[in-house]
Amino acid sequence: MRIQWTFWRVVFVGVMLAGLYATFRRFTGGLAASTNLSDAFPWGIWIGFDVLCGVMLAAGGFTLMAAVHIFNIERFKPIVRPTLLTAFLGYILVCAALIFDLGRFWNIWHPLIMWNPHSVMFEVGWCVTLYTTVLALEFAPVVLERMQLMPENRIARAADAGLKVLKFLGLPIVVMGVLLSTLHQSSLGTLYLIFPNKLYPLWYSPLLPFLFFFSAIAVGLAMTIFESHMSARHLGHHLELPLLRELGRILVVVLMLYGVLRFQDLYHRGVLGLLLVPRIETWMFLLEIALCLFIPLVMLLIPRIRNSERGLYVAAVVTLLGFVANRLNVSLTGMEAASGVHYFPKFAEIAITASIVAVGFAIFAIATKYLPIFESAAELVAREQRAAARKAAALPSPHSVVGKQKEEEQELVAQ
Repeated sequence: MRIQWTFWRVVFVGVMLAGLYATFRRFTGGLAASTNLSDAFPWGIWIGFDVLCGVMLAAGGFTLMAAVHIFNIERFKPIVRPTLLTAFLGYILVCAALIFDLGRFWNIWHPLIMWNPHSVMFEVGWCVTLYTTVLALEFAPVVLERMQLMPENRIARAADAGLKVLKFLGLPIVVMGVLLSTLHQSSLGTLYLIFPNKLYPLWYSPLLPFLFFFSAIAVGLAMTIFESHMSARHLGHHLELPLLRELGRILVVVLMLYGVLRFQDLYHRGVLGLLLVPRIETWMFLLEIALCLFIPLVMLLIPRIRNSERGLYVAAVVTLLGFVANRLNVSLTGMEAASGVHYFPKFAEIAITASIVAVGFAIFAIATKYLPIFESAAELVAREQRAAARKAAALPSPHSVVGKQKEEEQELVAQ
């Protein structure tokens, strides 16, 4: 089969080659040869972007699953599966990024058996492990439905049995996923509460867990809009525009709540005056606020922009960039002054991060091609009707049951 070389495929190959070279440098030369990390600044872009931003960008999974399966907002069903796929890929790639960041990555399993319940990192590690498992269980029905179409009867029967088990356990799995994701999104903010004298006051706050959680909800909504638009444009899938418009209206409310909480916190801690100090932290804070609050709110409050496909997409992209800036400010910008060093990632750090993102996009495209990820409302109803028909066909007919009972009665009388 002849490969058609498009611009983005060439970019993908280039990024992956750079990532392979950087991976070789990382695992042959160690962290010193491949990063600009040091004892004074031990957490760099692999934690700030790959982990903090990766977990945040995967927040759409618990947001949409809670809306559909706990609050019974059935109209969001057509966009649950692509959002769930994004969340699942996000957590898998976060785990991959941790392999690169850990000095002794072969000991990554230690927190699972060497418990330290007084450590925030212990809770983060367990939540990542458990929620990744829950996402695998939530995504499993998509794979099993594809297996049902295979010609081998044994595989199809196994898929049917697996679907029945997962359907029976569906609600407890969803509730556990929402709980674990809520704990994990907020605990990443809790992690930075142990740096009261290191994190710059514009970002250090006792409310960091709540701010991280609220921002994760906002990013989950924005990421759903982003991925729906990109899939419709580049993968040819149907865009559920009315649903995305509703997500845009909800995003306005979440951003307003986040903004009120953020500035109330700055006011009560008495650090608003730092916005008048001309230094890099001030400029980065203003950039973050402009991207994650002011610009998207202005756009989404204009009905013509909020009701258009392109307007929603641009507002979602700006929101995502704003909260990515927030995570990088917390993990990098806000920590530099206290550390006494200036950190900028090496080529290998950037190349590995870019290759992880590229792998995520590639797997998403392949999954949507071969699995029933994107479904319109009509397709969703048709699939549920087919499942009901298969279930009814598997049950014995009421008439056959009655007839069988009559035959047994006649046999007893004859005896």
